[in-house]
Amino acid sequence: MQKFSTENNKNDGGGMNITHKLVIIEAIVIFALIVIFNSFSVVNEGFIGVKYRFGKIVKSDLTAGLNFHIPFIEEIKPVDTREQVYEVSTDAYTSDTQTVDALKLKLNYCYDGTQLPEIIRSIGVENVETKLLVPNVAKISKDEIGKVKAEDLVQNRSTVQNEIYESLKETLEGQGIIVTAFAIENLSFDDAFEQSIQAKVIAAQDALKMQNKTAEREEEAKQKVIAAQAEADSQKIKADAEAYAIEQVQKQLTNSPNYIDYMKIQNWDGKLPAAVGDINPFVAIDASTNSGNNGQTSAAPSNNTSGSGQ
Repeated sequence: MQKFSTENNKNDGGGMNITHKLVIIEAIVIFALIVIFNSFSVVNEGFIGVKYRFGKIVKSDLTAGLNFHIPFIEEIKPVDTREQVYEVSTDAYTSDTQTVDALKLKLNYCYDGTQLPEIIRSIGVENVETKLLVPNVAKISKDEIGKVKAEDLVQNRSTVQNEIYESLKETLEGQGIIVTAFAIENLSFDDAFEQSIQAKVIAAQDALKMQNKTAEREEEAKQKVIAAQAEADSQKIKADAEAYAIEQVQKQLTNSPNYIDYMKIQNWDGKLPAAVGDINPFVAIDASTNSGNNGQTSAAPSNNTSGSGQ
């Protein structure tokens, strides 16, 4: 019986060894899988990967996609490099001590990739707004607004906005922040000042309307003068033409006395006069001819007389 018991014990020990080996193998496989899965990190589009080794930056320009790192030793953190927006509401004072209420500012920016490691080391990406944007945007905006009068700020808002943009661009780009756009979204003054500005704008518009009307009237007057001058020039040309025509007729009459008969024939409409006498309107009767034909010329009147006597 003792011998049988010993053999059973041996068999049990072998089974336990196999079980232990399977457990170890499973543990190794699981560990290997964990290591493999922890050896790669995905960097999404619009981000860059920053690789740390024991908390120290070893690479700061990992591109989008699958990136390898040593598990448990290295770590990859994504940093958003897309354009970002920072908005703030504050107040300011103009050079003539007018209060600008509800001043809303909007800044568009992104990181300079070449200076990103320094930003991460010195202040941290998560602290960029509080340490760089908050103090600079408010301060520079208030300084630029404080250089102009309230009325100029209203009328030349885009000019002031551009001045703030240039100042922010110069200041922040040296700290690794690229300013892409800046806008004054809103500004307001107290009611009395806004009403005075509105009244002044209306007065300026009315004055402009009057200037336009005056200019319109002046233009109409100029056009009338031009038209009158053109009419005078036309009449002069017409008079010159008529004078020239008369001069030519006079020259023709001087050179040819019969030219007047030619003109009568040219201007005759082909109709005979309603009452026809002894004189042909187109043929001149010579006095000497009349005297040589006294018998013929006197016959007509005698016939007329006798006719009237009968």
